[in-house]
Formats: sequence, structure tokens, C-alpha cells
Amino acid sequence: MAPMSTHRRFDRAARLVGDAGIAKLAGSTVTVFGVGGVGSFAAEALVRSGVGRVILVDYDRICVTNVNRQIHAMKGTLGKTKVDVMAERLRAINPDAVIEARAEFYSAETSARLLVPEPDVIVDAIDNMAAKMHLIATCVRERVRLVSAMGAAARMDPTAVRIADLSETRVDPFARDLRRNLRRKHDLDCTQHLGVWAVYSEEMPIAPQELAYDDGAFRCVCPGGQNGMNDCEHKHRVEGSVAFVPSVFGMTAASVAVKLLVGLPLPVARAAERSTPAVRPTRFAIPPS
Repeated sequence: MAPMSTHRRFDRAARLVGDAGIAKLAGSTVTVFGVGGVGSFAAEALVRSGVGRVILVDYDRICVTNVNRQIHAMKGTLGKTKVDVMAERLRAINPDAVIEARAEFYSAETSARLLVPEPDVIVDAIDNMAAKMHLIATCVRERVRLVSAMGAAARMDPTAVRIADLSETRVDPFARDLRRNLRRKHDLDCTQHLGVWAVYSEEMPIAPQELAYDDGAFRCVCPGGQNGMNDCEHKHRVEGSVAFVPSVFGMTAASVAVKLLVGLPLPVARAAERSTPAVRPTRFAIPPS
């Protein structure tokens, strides 16, 4: 009889990826940047899939407006730090996992510190454009395996979610603007295969409706809404969002990360057929700053 190597907690996943696959996941590290509507579902799916170390990075606290779409937002958690609530939840799912909570904002100044220890894959669920661009540019430069979520808000069709290299998304205006700004501010040629897996939607965004209590202007009710980094009060437009689209973005991002970790095939991007992928499949070391 073969020795027992897979915990029954992951019995069903192991029947898809085998003992060796589960062992690979257990020995892997994934960093999730942004623990909101997309990132919270991605993080939970990673831990339920058997990833042994998950690092959560988000500076924000849970707001009542998060309840409709973020997995950690409910009675009793409002006002608490997202990463701390999520970490407690993930440890309850797999007590053997190493879950690290970092209540910080990703930026050019914090990048080097937040990318250590070296993750095997990064899931980007950041909604701040400047921070997102810096993370993507860093991952491309350092050849870090990255799964990046595009615009999940302003949509209602979960069946329109797709994955592709960031250079090849279609329809999504957020991804289009992101590529343009990456060229301008980080000198990335986004017409070529980047080696960044983008999770995006082919549904056109839906314009938000004004609500009765807006009284002509959006008023932030979130704790920490004025944080000096991604101020809630400075938003001129607040997009609508529903549970069944960001969650699918997060689950899709987790599926890509798991497949990368265990070596399962992913769709081949058209540009990838003409060039060598920019991302290596092995661990890397973040150079000292």
C-alpha cells in the first residue's frame, strides 16, 4: 500500500491534480494584492485548493458597502482590517496553511518589501491604477508570474469573463487604458506578449445610476475613506458591482494561479505562438533595493 500523502481535506482536488500536484501546491507561495470583491474570493479559492502559503496585502478596512460582493464583509466584521479578517477565515479553512496578513498599500516605495518572500505566483486585484501599473511593470521586468484582474465592476454577466495575455484582451476599456498608460509611464511595449495573464470581461461596462441618498453628490461612508492614498471621498464616479461578477473574476484568477503552480495547460495566446514567453516557470529572487 502506498503511504498516505494527501490530507483528506484536499481529497477532491487531489483527484484532479494527484498527490504530486497537491504536494506542489502545499509547498507554494501566492501573494494576493487587494482583498476586495475579486481578491477575497481568489484568496479563499487558493487556500481551498491547497496552496500552503498565502500572503494577503491590502491597507483597507471593511465597509458596509462591501457586503454585497466581498466574502469577508458581514455583520461583526465592519470596520475591521480586510487582511486580518480574511486571514482568520483562511486559517479556519486550512489550519496547516501559513497565512500572512499585511495591512499595507502597494506602491513604488513598498514594492521591494512586499514582494519578499518570493511568491511563486502573484494575484493582482488592485483597483488603484498607479499601483497596479507599478506592480505589472515590476513583474514583467523581474519575470514574476502574475495573474492580473481587469475591470470587474460595472458588469452583470459572469459568463463574459475571459483570460488572455494582457496584450490581447478585447472590449475591456480598463485594460485598454492600462496598456496605454503602461507604455507611457513604464515604457512597456504592450503590443507584444507580456507574460501577464489578464482576467477580463467582454461585457461593455454599465454606467452607474444615481441613488436617492446621493443628493447630487457621492458621500463616502467607509472607515478609512480618507487615507491619503486611494481616497474614497475623491471619487467622482462610483461604479456599480454585484457579487456574481467579481467573485467569478477571483475564482478565475485562482484557477490560473493553480494551473501555473502545478503545470497544467492554459490557453495559448496568439502572440505567444510567435515569441518566447517572458515568464520563467521557476522561483525567482527579488533583487535588493
